[in-house]
Amino acid sequence: MLIQPDGRFLLGQRPAGKPYAGYWEFPGGKLETGEDVFTPLKRELHEELGLDIAHANPWVTRVFTYPHATVRLHFWRVTHWQGTPHGRENQAFDWFDLNHVSATPLLPATVPVLRWLALPPLLALSAAEHLGSAEFLRRLRLRVENETLPLLQLREKNLDAKNFAALFREVRAITRDSQTCLLVNSHHPREYWEQADGVHLTAADLATTQQRPDLPWVGASIHSTSELVQAADLGCDFAVLGSVNPTASHPDQKPLGWANWRALAAPCAVPVYAIGGLGASDLRVAQQHGAHGIAAITSAWD
Repeated sequence: MLIQPDGRFLLGQRPAGKPYAGYWEFPGGKLETGEDVFTPLKRELHEELGLDIAHANPWVTRVFTYPHATVRLHFWRVTHWQGTPHGRENQAFDWFDLNHVSATPLLPATVPVLRWLALPPLLALSAAEHLGSAEFLRRLRLRVENETLPLLQLREKNLDAKNFAALFREVRAITRDSQTCLLVNSHHPREYWEQADGVHLTAADLATTQQRPDLPWVGASIHSTSELVQAADLGCDFAVLGSVNPTASHPDQKPLGWANWRALAAPCAVPVYAIGGLGASDLRVAQQHGAHGIAAITSAWD
């Protein structure tokens, strides 16, 4: 996926003579036996588009079954390249943004990717317990007014029912008519999920959920490969995996470190956020290891 600084991405039209001729898709190609993903990525983007790339970040690996074949798709994000893309095989290419994807028809495996692109690089978790409700709401209001908080998970497991209800009313009032997508952690009653924009499932709730909640957005916390598979099979929009670094909230939990985090997240079929002692300065490293972005509590409100 070639992505410009303003968020526009490149789609190409499949040429005549190939399956799904005329359909639009992200540019790419096939791996040869024994190749890593980056080698054919460079080759195919040069051969198809005349572009030279020196670096790209892994993102999502997804198996998709078509009538004629089953394919394993390695989606990588490319944000820097040399050259101007042009169809060297006479195929059509164009740039699009999420609000104006006029290319039709889209290749079926391309459709879910557009939803992933709508996910921001930061998932903020609420911090009312840490900051105090009044201070948290003050900072939340500022972030929402400045349109710098696209995705928020409300998770306050130590609040009693009365105080959580009051906090939820305030948070929903602040976010309702804004660009902020509000998810409620599944630790809290379902009535709150349904008044928000979706739910974030705990790992325990993910294990016992048989069908995706009928909500616009569903995320899940995961800690193992089997839970990653569960999240994808359930149709979650994203997962959160950690802890990468030691954290004060989980002092007895052994951190994964980036190498182990990458090994766990690599086969996931949905975008994965990294969590655990991370801040904005860690975003680049997180994406180099295949993370969609970072999830944060304390640093999200600095």
